[in-house]
Amino acid sequence: MAQGPPGRDGARHGRDTDRQRPYARRQTHVQENMTHETAKGFGTRAIHAGNDPDPSTGAIMPPVYLSSTYVQEAPCVLKGYDYSRTCNPTRTALERNLAALEGGAHGLAFSSGMSAINTVLSLLSSGDHVLSSNDLYGGTYRLCTTMYEKLGIDFSFVDFSDIDAVREAIRPQTRLLMMETPTNPLLKLCDIAAIAALCRERSIMTMCDNTFATPYLQQPLCLGVDIVAHSTTKYLGGHSDVVGGALVVDDEELRGRLAHFQNTIGGTPGPLDCFLVLRGTKTLHVRMQRHCENAAVVAQELEKHPRVSHLHYPGSNSHPQHALAERQMRAAGGMVSFEVDASVADATRVASSFQVFALAESLGGVESLVDHPASMTHAAIPPEERAKAGFRDGLIRLSVGIEDVGDLVEDIHRALSALG
Repeated sequence: MAQGPPGRDGARHGRDTDRQRPYARRQTHVQENMTHETAKGFGTRAIHAGNDPDPSTGAIMPPVYLSSTYVQEAPCVLKGYDYSRTCNPTRTALERNLAALEGGAHGLAFSSGMSAINTVLSLLSSGDHVLSSNDLYGGTYRLCTTMYEKLGIDFSFVDFSDIDAVREAIRPQTRLLMMETPTNPLLKLCDIAAIAALCRERSIMTMCDNTFATPYLQQPLCLGVDIVAHSTTKYLGGHSDVVGGALVVDDEELRGRLAHFQNTIGGTPGPLDCFLVLRGTKTLHVRMQRHCENAAVVAQELEKHPRVSHLHYPGSNSHPQHALAERQMRAAGGMVSFEVDASVADATRVASSFQVFALAESLGGVESLVDHPASMTHAAIPPEERAKAGFRDGLIRLSVGIEDVGDLVEDIHRALSALG
């Protein structure tokens, strides 16, 4: 197993900043900084990046280092590790793997996606302003409005598919722009490169939640974003058996600041969780291919169904950002949302009538899931805010798994028949 990441002590002893200065991103393009790992094809990186055979036994899978502390040869004379909240060999393997998949230089692993986003927000200070998408995961909205607003940080929620609206919402105090693309749950897209360029001109740090797309479908760092965030619980883990999060960056100074709060807050994953995510990333590329294939068929069936009033799927010609999806993404992804012109009770009855799709929160596992966002994953967002974003109570979100697609199509027709 390789030794701990260079400069890790900066995570433990890095300076605190009373005020975040405007962040000027160093223009480091992935193509100009290819490492031995990132130069390989995606599938090869998914299987091998960070996964060095154990030097003592030759084990091809990284060991799960269930140790909280590490013996030192002398005070502060380490063999790469001292305490597992700060760093752990299994976590190092995962962080290197995730960085390679995103085409970045540095990965940081967390105990959840929310812990990762919380760490980014920890860079801010009272008086700062944040721009965020108005269609975003309910947990992110809850973190912003119930925790960081009371600390004096101001948030604006804007439709990021409208670049002019983004430009108009920027203030002199804007320090961070947080985007999701595709968004959760309306599957809107924003032009990552255009927004990143706009923010770079104004020294505004950018973060892109890439959970829905995964690095297999798009790589925001290559498009100019400063920080890529993931809930590794979803597609990266891929088997609904682990909770985790991640950040990936190119810039060493930014990595140090994030690693400081990663260590200080302590929202780091255990070694077994890291092992499970590493197990998942090995098959990410083949799973995503099947997710995308199945989702395309499911979307076609929904679009022509008489009880479906609106389809939200970037791969459909009817999607308002379909051309952007073709330009920005390898494929349209495994998520499909649709609306029924019905009451909340009718929508929940449809969601409860699936037999192959399981009614559950989360997404990205090999099994198909169905969610009624207004009453489940996005209930923390007030109804009036949901309405502003075009998010209606009849919306149903599908995480399309990798089962036989004929069974999924049959299940969709069965569930919609609940409307009569």
